[in-house]
Amino acid sequence: MSRSLIPGLRSLRTPAFGADPAGARLARIRRSPNFSVAEGSFQNPVGARIRPSGSTMEFAKIYFRKEERVRRGPAGTVPVHATTLADLAKPPADGLRITWMGHSSVLAEIDGRRVLFDPVWGERCSPFSFAGPKRLHPVPVPLAALGPVDAVVVSHDHYDHLDMPTIKALAGTDTVFAVPLGVGAHLERWGVPADRLRELDWHESAEVAGLTLTATPARHFCGRGLRNQQHTLWASWVVAGPEHRVYHSGDTGYFPGFREIGAEHGPFDVTMVQIGAYSEFWPDIHMTPEEGMRAHLDLQGDDPARGLMLPIHWGTFNLAPHPWSEPGEGTLAAARRAGARIALPCPGEPFEPTARTVPTAPWWRGVAVVPDGGWPELPAPGGARATTTDSGDQEAAPVA
Repeated sequence: MSRSLIPGLRSLRTPAFGADPAGARLARIRRSPNFSVAEGSFQNPVGARIRPSGSTMEFAKIYFRKEERVRRGPAGTVPVHATTLADLAKPPADGLRITWMGHSSVLAEIDGRRVLFDPVWGERCSPFSFAGPKRLHPVPVPLAALGPVDAVVVSHDHYDHLDMPTIKALAGTDTVFAVPLGVGAHLERWGVPADRLRELDWHESAEVAGLTLTATPARHFCGRGLRNQQHTLWASWVVAGPEHRVYHSGDTGYFPGFREIGAEHGPFDVTMVQIGAYSEFWPDIHMTPEEGMRAHLDLQGDDPARGLMLPIHWGTFNLAPHPWSEPGEGTLAAARRAGARIALPCPGEPFEPTARTVPTAPWWRGVAVVPDGGWPELPAPGGARATTTDSGDQEAAPVA
């Protein structure tokens, strides 16, 4: 690289880019069994292409084609649950409650403790305030109104999972931050004290407020900068309390390790699994809804009656060529085929995974571009079949 270009690139590196690991942190990274010194980067549990495959021209043609572009966003206002704070003011009946805030941000209340996964309250998932994917719906609850959380868990350092303004706001609280190896460098630059960091390699655990937080493998990659050194790890997470346990996938492609995670740490009351922002151009690092359901079943020992699945990583940011509504529709269809329980809350709608009923209506249909041929039929309670109108409303019809 030309010496004359280096000062210009450094001037572009705003605080949002974070910091590179150094010193004792970098030495620990290089000792990790998951880090290849020869390649200078962390390695996936199975091989993965982390750069888009195929023709760049073909991808651009698909991504910017007008008819596809229209389908990649909602056609109306995304519904956000109106009474989140009031609902959260009451304790969960069985000690476990989940609130999806959009994308991969989830508040999990577990046995009297509160854990916030991948909190992104910013308007854009980008290092810049003027560019990058913009939020498609408002956050359901202001961060300051959410109240104390015992732990913040971060899956990896991509902008749609690690948001500087959100972390800086949380740095002023008493919460503990659990992050994969190397990610602590970003948080320290943004004001998180070292003694409130729990920086873990895969298969390492930390005890926080009576909960056990364990970093588990994922198939993805890392990086925030213009020159990505691959010196931060990515992870999925298991959080176990005295009575309940949950799993958060972060970002990941499908791989056989889900079965091993389930055998060692499961079964889970709820799995929060990535099912959005997939593409044939990057098939190894994000899952389709069908792959997400397969991962859920692997995690639960192939028993569809165990726990339920919450689809995450969709609905909030436009990050891939697929239609905005497709991840929800695909998860609904995959769950029906597998006979598995799923929850489909709109952003900010709390639910209790162990309750008899959870939100399952396809709320997105009322604000999405209707696909060619209309919406598929849905099963209705009581053995009837539901037909769905263009607005997303359901009408029960007798089974033929």
